[in-house]
Amino acid sequence: MSDAVKVMKQEVGKAAAARVTSNSVVGLGTGSTTAYAIQFLGDRLKSGELENVVGIPTSFQAEVLAKQYGIPLTTLDATDKIDVAIDGADEVDPQKNLIKGGGAAHTREKIVDTLAETFIVVVDQGKLVDRLGSTFLLPVEVLPMAIAPVMRAIEGLGGKPELRMGIKKAGPVVTDQGNLVIDVKFEQIDDPVALEATLNNLPGVLENGLFVNCTDVVLVGEINDGQPSVREM
Repeated sequence: MSDAVKVMKQEVGKAAAARVTSNSVVGLGTGSTTAYAIQFLGDRLKSGELENVVGIPTSFQAEVLAKQYGIPLTTLDATDKIDVAIDGADEVDPQKNLIKGGGAAHTREKIVDTLAETFIVVVDQGKLVDRLGSTFLLPVEVLPMAIAPVMRAIEGLGGKPELRMGIKKAGPVVTDQGNLVIDVKFEQIDDPVALEATLNNLPGVLENGLFVNCTDVVLVGEINDGQPSVREM
């Protein structure tokens, strides 16, 4: 990662953390840009600029970072609302619909991000697309016993599915829930709302990476003439 890119990710994370107010419950997303938001949130708590903020992590990664940066954690059982969630995305279309799941945490992310009063997405300009599915495969989390029938059903929907394999691990990627992930290439996703529902109705599918009609704010990091900046989409 170049220095400019790193600074840009930090700036986007900082801009998101700056929108959190005292006495709030915050959904803590997963990924490299969100990691900076978690870090800056911890800094604001430590300096006393913020108080009484608790986090709900969307993954083991988010939980580890929250502990590292001193953000107290709670659970969905213990709170009845999430004021704001901050999370990344792999693709964002002009309607603010997303594809997520590059880190295989999209099931927990969708639960937390959808519940949030305000859902802030932090991305760099490379994640903006005209149409979902143009650069990124669509992740689908599946119970292990259902892999073969789900892959056949997805082929029937016109998708090309492949099982996500681990890096530095023999065999497939296993999610925090103990499931597997299928990455699907669709030539084009014309109706993300319908496809999200269709995929989730396949027996054995836990959740897929289409996030529709839940994003409130998209903060985009850009590098112009070597200078990082952040704009709201």
